[in-house]
Amino acid sequence: MATDTDPSTAPERPSKSQRKRDMTELQDIGTRLVLLSADQLSEFNLPERLREAIEDAQRIRNFEGRHRQMQFIGKLMREVDAAPIRARLEQWDGAGQRETAQLRQIERWRDELLAGEDALTRFATTFPGCDLQNVRSLIASVQRDTALKNRRSIIESSFARSARSS
Repeated sequence: MATDTDPSTAPERPSKSQRKRDMTELQDIGTRLVLLSADQLSEFNLPERLREAIEDAQRIRNFEGRHRQMQFIGKLMREVDAAPIRARLEQWDGAGQRETAQLRQIERWRDELLAGEDALTRFATTFPGCDLQNVRSLIASVQRDTALKNRRSIIESSFARSARSS
């Protein structure tokens, strides 16, 4: 009686290392779900058991208990199609990165505009539809406020020195 043990005809299984990587990825996705607010979590169509496990993990403060709960969430994630969850999380990550980049650009322009007049002409060239008079007014206002704060801090520090020497 011959058995077919030819490896070329056996169905190909992922290696143990690959399965572990896959499980770790699912657990990482579960960890990200635990960090979401209730409103964000409601955007996902999750099985009730997984949703309850996530809510439980959000309440657990003990390190070891939370660790075990995260492993349980990873196990429950195996029963769920993680692709739409992963896609939505990546979408949120991209939006956050765009907002951060935009804020950094705004801060750079603010610093440049407060530093010198030539920055205003570059700003007008870059953003031709902007209200330059309003921008000039805002710059002057910030500079006045900064000067006032500097004068106050000088007066306060002088007063504090004179009070200590008396």
